[in-house]
Amino acid sequence: MSAEGQSPVGGQSVAERPSAEGQPPVADQPSGTEQPAVADQPAAGEQPPVGERAGLGVGDAAPSTAYQSSLELSFDEPRRPLRTAATVLGAVLALAVLGVPFGLLWAALAPDTPVLKTAEGAIYADPQPEQPIAADGWFSLLGLGFGLLVALALWFVLRRRRGPVGLLAAVLGALAAAPVAWQVGRRVGLATFDRLLDTAPAGQAFTKPADLRAGGVDWLLDVLPVPHGNLLLPAFGAAVMYTLLAGWSRWPGLRPEPDPAGLSWVSAGTPTPQAAPAPPAPDEAEPPRG
Repeated sequence: MSAEGQSPVGGQSVAERPSAEGQPPVADQPSGTEQPAVADQPAAGEQPPVGERAGLGVGDAAPSTAYQSSLELSFDEPRRPLRTAATVLGAVLALAVLGVPFGLLWAALAPDTPVLKTAEGAIYADPQPEQPIAADGWFSLLGLGFGLLVALALWFVLRRRRGPVGLLAAVLGALAAAPVAWQVGRRVGLATFDRLLDTAPAGQAFTKPADLRAGGVDWLLDVLPVPHGNLLLPAFGAAVMYTLLAGWSRWPGLRPEPDPAGLSWVSAGTPTPQAAPAPPAPDEAEPPRG
């Protein structure tokens, strides 16, 4: 027998260390023997890191954390007011220029109104002509279509400015294009009408080019032009279409966002439906019943 508190192991003695009260004694490791490394364990009540809970390494980041970081870097950048104002102004000027082909198309589709030359001037050949009403109708239809196309174009061209900036550019651009289209369209053939009005003899019939009767521009304080009537329809169509596109967008920020790797839209707790058992063969014997 060895001395009390010692026991021979492989020709060496291992001394027992005094342990805490109520705990069994712990034997010291022999000299020269390496103690196995023990991984750091979280303290009681402490949650392990996100990467360790997901089964990732220490240097790996959880997909949700990486996805959130990428969104913060891509879409939470500070806005530059000058660049935003330049974007809106450029879009408004480009859409105002597009009012020229809009007006030419309206002049080609809207019918001219027959008139008669008299000693007092030109009068309608028909007391209640339908051509002026048709001209207003064509401008209204084309204006709505123009506003819808403007909203679609700016939604895809200004994808980084989707939201209030894109809506403002679409509405102001359509609002600027409508008077341009009106003035361009009504001037097609106007020079010929004015010449005939001055030189034609009384009783001669000719036509008056299309013009608007349900819309126009008023001047506020003789400085600020204020369109009214069907000149507002392009802006109305652009606002409605852009709002619908924003409501149907799949991204909360309206701008395209990268999908995180491994993200599934199926809930992790969704039970998998079990397949129904195969029916027995027609000639298979039924199992005995107990």
